[in-house]
Amino acid sequence: MNQSSVPRFMNVKQVADYLQLNEKKVYTLVSEGKIPGTKITGKWLFPRELVDQWMLESSHGGVLTDRLVLAGSDDPLLYRAIMHLAAEMQSHALVSYSCTGTQLGLSLLARQRADVCAMHWGPAAESHYRHPALLRHYPQHHDWILVRIFQREQGLIVAPDLLAQAPDVGVAALLATDLRWAMRQEGAGSQRYLQETCMRYGIDGSRFNVAVHAYSERDAAATIAMGHADIAPGARSAAREFGLAFVPIGWEAFDLALHKRIYFRALFQKLMEYLKGSDCQTTAQRLGGYDFSEIGRLIWTL
Repeated sequence: MNQSSVPRFMNVKQVADYLQLNEKKVYTLVSEGKIPGTKITGKWLFPRELVDQWMLESSHGGVLTDRLVLAGSDDPLLYRAIMHLAAEMQSHALVSYSCTGTQLGLSLLARQRADVCAMHWGPAAESHYRHPALLRHYPQHHDWILVRIFQREQGLIVAPDLLAQAPDVGVAALLATDLRWAMRQEGAGSQRYLQETCMRYGIDGSRFNVAVHAYSERDAAATIAMGHADIAPGARSAAREFGLAFVPIGWEAFDLALHKRIYFRALFQKLMEYLKGSDCQTTAQRLGGYDFSEIGRLIWTL
């Protein structure tokens, strides 16, 4: 196939011709999650630039194969997946996870201090335009892609004894109560979700009784478990992890933003394989509040 005639987004037949493979092999590569592609209205499309990068990285075994640094939003299941990968690699590679919140994580990604940024920013139904809009704030976004790993249930993490007294209490009632808050930092996805929920119910969040500031999902839950606060915004899985009560508000998309070349790094592919595996799925069921129906989907690229 003449390079100049290759479209920017190739279908199955075109990518098969481009790579000199048969179409059946292309479908096999897709099912194994090895070739970068996305399904739109039932049709597979393959960004030519990513296919080229995949071939180069595969040929050379990837670059910086001994490091994978994740920043951004905190999640109990993602944390366990990363710890599993770190234990598997031992001293052969550095795998780390710095829970900074969504916006700071993107800044670290832009400055190349992190390889991957975990992010969530509002309701799942709006993530297809909200998440790309966040990425466009950074000049480097032209080299980034966005990969979905799961949706998760977002809400209010609450001290169990409070709900024991009023098990049917709703979100609006909790927001209007003078409870001690473990408040997240600005730029955290859970804080953003809380602010929008307050606006929806006509609650002035600036009047909350803030007992402590928490800088990660699990930090907020731990603060409540230790009795230093009564309530915090966060995911169902974080509440379950610390034996706390949970009042749901809605579902959010949890995505990974990363440089295109990082997608093909062996360590990132190992992480994705573990997230798709049965052990991780079992852990997700135990924690609760996860939906993996779109895992591995390429959400956005330029």
